Amino acid sequence: MTFNLSFNRPTGEIVPIAIQPGETLFILGANGTGKSSLMQRFFQESRPNNRRISAHRQTWFTSDTLDLTPSGKRNTEQNIANNDTHGQSRYMDNFAAQRASMTVFDLIDAQNVRARTIAAAVDAADIEKALAKSAEEAPLTAINSLLLLSNIPIEIDVIENEQIVARKNGGQAYSIAELSDGERNALLIAGDVLTAKPGTLLIIDEPERHLHRSIISPLLTLLFQKRRDCAFVIATHDIDLPLDNENARVLLVRSASYQGPNVVSWEADLLCASDTIDDTVKRDVIGSRRKILFVEGKEESLDKPLYSLIFPMVSVIAKESCRDVEQAVNGLRSASDITWVSAWGIVDGDSRSTHDVASLAAHNIFAVPFYSVESIYYHPWIIHRIAERQARVTSANATEKSHAAINAGIAKVRQHKSRMVLKAATRTARDILLSQLPTVPSVTSREPISVNIDIKSLVSIKESELERFLDARDWAKIVSICPIRESRALDPISKSVGLPGRIDYEAAVRTMLTDDAEALAFVRTLFADAYQIVSIPHA
Repeated sequence: MTFNLSFNRPTGEIVPIAIQPGETLFILGANGTGKSSLMQRFFQESRPNNRRISAHRQTWFTSDTLDLTPSGKRNTEQNIANNDTHGQSRYMDNFAAQRASMTVFDLIDAQNVRARTIAAAVDAADIEKALAKSAEEAPLTAINSLLLLSNIPIEIDVIENEQIVARKNGGQAYSIAELSDGERNALLIAGDVLTAKPGTLLIIDEPERHLHRSIISPLLTLLFQKRRDCAFVIATHDIDLPLDNENARVLLVRSASYQGPNVVSWEADLLCASDTIDDTVKRDVIGSRRKILFVEGKEESLDKPLYSLIFPMVSVIAKESCRDVEQAVNGLRSASDITWVSAWGIVDGDSRSTHDVASLAAHNIFAVPFYSVESIYYHPWIIHRIAERQARVTSANATEKSHAAINAGIAKVRQHKSRMVLKAATRTARDILLSQLPTVPSVTSREPISVNIDIKSLVSIKESELERFLDARDWAKIVSICPIRESRALDPISKSVGLPGRIDYEAAVRTMLTDDAEALAFVRTLFADAYQIVSIPHA
């Protein structure tokens, strides 16, 4: 399905915008540029397969129970659909309270439909269908995961009498009507998005209202990932939101032309992810500094989701290579007198020399104390913790499982030892060579520059080092110097703790870091300097 949207320029040109499920379009502009009118136009063009979350939405609940009947809900939906076709709906909502009630209805209904489907399958002795349905994430489970990853430490649950309640940090249940403005707003947005039908265009106006950006940015990003079967159009004043979602397109709205009370055209430009948004608009829509952590890797790699958990309230942006991270950090740091951004970087350890690590740190870039990010996922402490969680389900012996996993990893590394040694030696040799690249002072001195790398000795040292750690069965040291992803050890390790493979294991690690405070605290100790400097406010 393709949603064919458009807008008129003052020249009379009609600019088409095609958006498909899985895609996101941000509408960005200052106050008075006609964003709300443009959103109303897009709403009209995409009917009936859309759902609008208004900027003037009600952020409180009149009830936390089902106060609508199914027929009443259908009638209300029809009334809202009719009302939303009128131009005044862009600035006035006659059904604000009903919309909040419908969100509660949809959440409870989705939870109940799932439960009834599983019960029906069990009654029919179709255990395979029941297991398949139970494996699907329940709506409230999805919302609780989203809220936690979005820095909102509450859990939502349905109790007797179809009442939705909240718990903070596992405490006593209380009505969702008692949530803060921001918590209720986050719940309403998440509920509306997660209960939308597949193939829906979700039109969200000013999602940042009542929400701190440390909440709304991860919340939206996670919702985009959860609902790849839907398309999104987001109108916002917050330039950070499109910047935090690099694959999104941006419609930069500069001004609007009116005919009476109605907007008839917009001065706007459609920007791709790689385009630059000019500083004049940035100054209009941004009022404060923000923190960015550039990390080595791709959007879909292991790095970004892990660092997003380790470094809360920081925008994590993935860059493909160490050089890209360096350029991004240095570029923003060098312009610190004109930018609102505080930037740092994290790159893989890659067997870097002490000199290289210190040189990076001098430029606000931290090297992971392991060869690569996989080394953190497969750290022996983490392996044992995952084995313990699996053991609670399977009644297996966690210690035996974790020992078997580490033994499987050691066996694979030993099997591919030669390749591991050559890879590590190559990295070190490259570091030595790069550290001797000419600089302005060295060229100014007119002195000759010579670089001599004893490759034979270097390989021998790396080989002895790895052999020593293998003989000592020191898995923590092994992952600190080896690219274990190239040893084919990840799947055997994952299977040894009782998971199907590395994808499931790595997902289990991320889940663990969202609900196991001790595990998250341990991982943060591996980034002691970086975590203290980037995440903790300093006076």
